[in-house]
This record gives sequence, structure tokens and C-alpha cells, in this order.
Amino acid sequence: MEKSGWVYIMTNCRDGTLYIGVTSNLITRASQHRAGETKGFTQRYWLKQLVYFERHEAIVDALSREKVLKKWRRAWKVALIERMNPEWHDLYESIV
Repeated sequence: MEKSGWVYIMTNCRDGTLYIGVTSNLITRASQHRAGETKGFTQRYWLKQLVYFERHEAIVDALSREKVLKKWRRAWKVALIERMNPEWHDLYESIV
């Protein structure tokens, strides 16, 4: 049986820098971002707010979706976030 996966978007503030990632464990991964444990882009830009996520039955589907989203224009990404989370609240507490 294949693992399920999550595509998620982290930011530093409303309309701020966006990071799109994929993981098999959203709670753990979001926690790592919040704690600054992930070296690189998210740590450099203090991307600690989980503003969007979607679950996929298979991790390969999540990886495919991540690649598609990363090619999207910023305005499309913002619209995607705002359909799920119009106020750009940090959704971390809703998943733990």
C-alpha cells in the first residue's frame, strides 16, 4: 500500500513569500518549519505559517501536484490559498 501525501504552502505573512512543499506527514513537517529546523529557503525567509494544504491518496500524486503548483503564477497561488483560507490564518493549530 502506497503512502498518502500532502501538498502545503507556508508563508511569513499575508501576501508574503510563498513556499510550496510536499510531505507524507503534514503535522511533523509544519512543526519543523515553525521551529526553524528546515535549512534553506523556509528558514531564510522565516516561513512559519501554514496557509494551505491538500491531501492526496498517493505520495506520487502529491509530488505531481506540487510540480504543477510551483509553475503557477503567483496570483493563481494566492487565489488557491484564499479559496481555502481567505484571512490567511495559520492553519497549524487546526491540524494538530
